[in-house]
Amino acid sequence: MTSMPASERLGSYIKRAEQALTVAKNAALKPVGVTVPQYSALLFLTENPGISAAALARLCGVTPPTMTTILTNLRERGLIERNPHEWHRNVLETRLTPRGEEVMREADARAVRVERAVGKEFTDDERELFQALLIRCAEAFDATRAER
Repeated sequence: MTSMPASERLGSYIKRAEQALTVAKNAALKPVGVTVPQYSALLFLTENPGISAAALARLCGVTPPTMTTILTNLRERGLIERNPHEWHRNVLETRLTPRGEEVMREADARAVRVERAVGKEFTDDERELFQALLIRCAEAFDATRAER
């Protein structure tokens, strides 16, 4: 016997939604040849050119070693370039290549279609509330981690 029935555990519903999103986005991104983690890295690189791998890992919610693998794969495909920072030689700046920008445009169009398909299932007010609730949920989970 558990102290809380599975049907009352928010984590189960959050995980199910996350898994469904990942499956849908992976299917949408497959023709472009990128995975969801690679797309996430490309998305944040588009918004933060020159960002370090460590900062990018934080934005994408992955560990630094995982980000290193993602960046290695993207670099080998010619989608990104990594060069030493002008003043901090042991920090590598990461940027999209022209080919990376092209792949990102196609991947983003596909990912946005997935997001919009889900978004249209909600009214504008519901979407705003849902987003606010998800933010509050993440903050609550963060607070439990800080309490330890």
